[in-house]
Amino acid sequence: MKRRTFITQTLTAAAGIAIVPRHVLGGKGYTAPSDRITLGFIGTGKQSLGLLKSMNACPETLALAASDVDTKKLARFLGLATKANESKVNTEVKGYGSYRELLERKDIDAVVIASPDHWHAQMAIDAAKAGKDIYCEKPLALTIAEGRAMVDATRKYKRVLQTGSMQRSTHNFRHASELVANGYIGRITEVNVSVGEPTKQCDLPTLPTPEYLDWNTWIGPSLYRGYNPVLAPPIEENSWAWWRGYREFGGGLITDWGAHMFDIVQWALGMDNSGPVKFIPPEVPAITGLKFIYANGIPVNHTNWGENNAIQFIGTEGKIEVSRSFLRSDPASLATLQLKSSDKKLYHSENHQQDWLNAIKQRSRPIADVEIGHRTATVCNAVNIAYELQRPLQWDPKKERFDDEYANIMRSRAYRGKWNFLDF
Repeated sequence: MKRRTFITQTLTAAAGIAIVPRHVLGGKGYTAPSDRITLGFIGTGKQSLGLLKSMNACPETLALAASDVDTKKLARFLGLATKANESKVNTEVKGYGSYRELLERKDIDAVVIASPDHWHAQMAIDAAKAGKDIYCEKPLALTIAEGRAMVDATRKYKRVLQTGSMQRSTHNFRHASELVANGYIGRITEVNVSVGEPTKQCDLPTLPTPEYLDWNTWIGPSLYRGYNPVLAPPIEENSWAWWRGYREFGGGLITDWGAHMFDIVQWALGMDNSGPVKFIPPEVPAITGLKFIYANGIPVNHTNWGENNAIQFIGTEGKIEVSRSFLRSDPASLATLQLKSSDKKLYHSENHQQDWLNAIKQRSRPIADVEIGHRTATVCNAVNIAYELQRPLQWDPKKERFDDEYANIMRSRAYRGKWNFLDF
């Protein structure tokens, strides 16, 4: 019998037919231990600080552990997390140099993965095998093959995985997507997406590794290269690490911001379980100008159309432009339009982290389920592959294969040593 069921039945028996309210037991705002979702954080860099704050704001969470190969960043996080726990249960958060030690703890229900992209697949699959639910930052995976493996592992072990594509849990992007999905600007003829450049080969010089950093483990499954602070900035700099710019560790701004903006395109066009069928890069080496096309003929252009990190939907009867800072439409009335009761409504979430927690409790799929995260990351990764090969590529979203054998090889990557994300 589950503990929560046992407690409820015991209290019911003791009080006759009356159920004792939880607030009587523990006071206003009390959350019973059986209702807690205990968390372990994997990766304690800059992104983890915002995640700690947003996760802690959800009343049912309690951080118990964190892991990182950077002892300074780990110590900072442990202090902040322990202090955050004071408002709930005064519990010290324990630190680990190895995330696999954290996963061995039976008292941790779920993990929050905020590591560099090249670690996502291995960590998420290990977490699924350990019986943990997962919140994994976007982009979901460094390669197409890794994303599919993450989906398969999540389904095999019956886990809940939320991708950190939190724009789906905001009004502007949801409303823009619903307007497009319901034909308020007619048939979509073109979509323009403004995000930064593709990934490139790492060309940074090797510098001495600081004592507080386990660089060999930071590299992990990727092919080895020497330390450079651009890849893993010291805590004193308080800057975003630029590992994301190099193909060994990230996908450039194509995946960093594309995982947000192409994700909304997928959502609005009803392509969450599919993707484009053709990728056409510019004929000369460039960092913009690629076009991809869906089976229904809708083209999406990677281009600077006048706004940074923003999307422009162009239809036969109007236009919608959306970013984190604006929602504009032509006709202008669409931006504030109340949808009809008969209109198609997309998954509604006001809080991305709370949506994940609700899905854990209900054993349901969250707004940015692992399959959705994989499909969006696949678009981003395919864009990078087409830019690198500089030739048009046909893509089969059902078989997840290109019409080009070398491009198919690039769906995966080489691994070093003992690391193998397919082992599940």
